[in-house]
Amino acid sequence: MTAAIFLDRDGTLNEDPGYLGNPDKVILYPGTGKALSNFKKQLGFKFIVISNQSGIARGLISIENVEAVNKKINVLLSNDDVQIDAFYYCPYHPEFSEIEKCGCRKPSPEMVFYAAKKENIDLTHSYFVGDSISDIECGINAGLKTVLVKTGCGKDSIYRLQKENKFPTFVADNISDACNFIYNDFKGDIFVSQ
Repeated sequence: MTAAIFLDRDGTLNEDPGYLGNPDKVILYPGTGKALSNFKKQLGFKFIVISNQSGIARGLISIENVEAVNKKINVLLSNDDVQIDAFYYCPYHPEFSEIEKCGCRKPSPEMVFYAAKKENIDLTHSYFVGDSISDIECGINAGLKTVLVKTGCGKDSIYRLQKENKFPTFVADNISDACNFIYNDFKGDIFVSQ
């Protein structure tokens, strides 16, 4: 078994224009590939994307669109010699889908548990990184340490999480900062903010 970083996609790894369906519009945040590549070389964790893709249920994008975007993310990451090991996404939304189908939507930990079983992940040493409240709640619900990144809607999410008394393990400026925290936390080093 290996540990993993479960990652949200839009707003965490790449810019989020809303219902991203065109692979030509994928823009990774600066330093994302380098950060993931360095982390993979140092600790060998798997990278698993867990995302809600309700644009499918809304009829705004297709499954093929989502998978083309996922493929493009890995093409861009390959420039830094790293890949996302697996992508899991929930295509449903309670306003547009049968409610029974929506159990996979974050903040439910269902996708995390499914991925952990399929990818042979040790959840006791794994982390969840994302920019939204549902990401942090999903990580907490799965029993993971959580990192909120300030990219995407992260800055707004901080205040809303504080109001609800739900605190991520760490708040990071971006994915690079998140990887540094996880590396130090996993190694047992005391984290010193720069």
